[in-house]
Amino acid sequence: MLKTSHRLFSYAILSCALAVPALDTSAVAGPAPVDATHRSAATPTQQATVWLRDTALAPGYPGARLLIATPEHVLVDVSAGHRDLARHEPLPADAIYRIYSMTKPIVSAAVLRLLAEGHGDFDDPVGEHLPDLAGLYRVDDDGTHRPAVPTIRQLLTHTAGFAVEGPALARREAARLEDSGDLADYVRRLAEIPLDSEPGTAFRYDSAALDVLGRLVEVWSGQPLERYMRAEFFEPLGMHDTGFSVPVRQRDRVVELSTTGDDGRLVIADEPHARHPGIRLRPYPSAAGGLYSTAADYLAFVRMLMNGGEHAGHRYLPRNMVERMFSDQLAPMGLADPHTDATGGQGFGLGLAVLQDPALRGRSGGPGQVGWSGAASTYFVIDPHRRIAGILLLQHLPRDVPADLPRLALPFYNFVQQVAAP
Repeated sequence: MLKTSHRLFSYAILSCALAVPALDTSAVAGPAPVDATHRSAATPTQQATVWLRDTALAPGYPGARLLIATPEHVLVDVSAGHRDLARHEPLPADAIYRIYSMTKPIVSAAVLRLLAEGHGDFDDPVGEHLPDLAGLYRVDDDGTHRPAVPTIRQLLTHTAGFAVEGPALARREAARLEDSGDLADYVRRLAEIPLDSEPGTAFRYDSAALDVLGRLVEVWSGQPLERYMRAEFFEPLGMHDTGFSVPVRQRDRVVELSTTGDDGRLVIADEPHARHPGIRLRPYPSAAGGLYSTAADYLAFVRMLMNGGEHAGHRYLPRNMVERMFSDQLAPMGLADPHTDATGGQGFGLGLAVLQDPALRGRSGGPGQVGWSGAASTYFVIDPHRRIAGILLLQHLPRDVPADLPRLALPFYNFVQQVAAP
């Protein structure tokens, strides 16, 4: 049994019979490749074709979808490789992907919209709105139970104090939150688990905060999360292929989910939704990582953010709420360098990572770039100053083994800046 981990889920990966050697890297949709010596004169699409071939397909990724756009124009729209491992079906432009944690910014936007409508305040303890959580507590070193109820702001910034390590984590694992029947059940189970730290004192990236916020959307709106998101965001934005499951008639568009076996070859991940593409990623509609989507759908959401909360004449968020999403919220709380990697240089807004020191992170371009990623190698980035955004979608669960495929986040972010450069 193979296991791999990510910021959102722990995955059990089985070495199944559907293993393949290194894949053919010739199936790239787009113009003929351009020699590197002539890239400066190449169009963005030609550059992207070469970049996907060299950076994604050549190392062994089965397929990839890349979009780079301004609020008004699509600069790059390229699909490369295959949708599956065995049959080598070409990756269609309308392929559907499990976007996992790229669900989080969308649900965060829904929370901000409801806050703007007056349903609550950033600094309200969440227990005022979800009574099941009014009794949250942490355990001091001497065993004393101390009340500790996070605020809505702390949920949005991953500073709520939910257990990600230590003794409290064992209780969380025993509660089997991932088996909750719905978000109300999730919150009830979570209420029995002590916090790991005092709210507001540490950034600890975690799924629990967003699933609590998903339940908050349900309570404030009076609708199931899925219905609210469809009515208020997906349908008006034209995100018709985004949802917590995929209609049966569309499931042949879902990209297969791969991981790396112990022998270094790609295998289908041992997840129910990998064996049965299109079913729910969790029994409940996970606000932390439950959505399927397409590149075109996610671009509609990204463009709405780039336009300050407006898209095609319809306002989804007040501009000041988008500005808060794009602004680091941790330094004002006395926190810095929140991420667990060693490089630092990155803060966190209300639902998005905020680049603060590009050089420290090996990034091109200036500070203020925002974005997020998903467990199966999906990424997006927005540069608000250059007014450009990129979306890169693959379906591969990484493993911390030498034979695994190279991570694409940094090359992707820097390629977007290459396209943006005058």
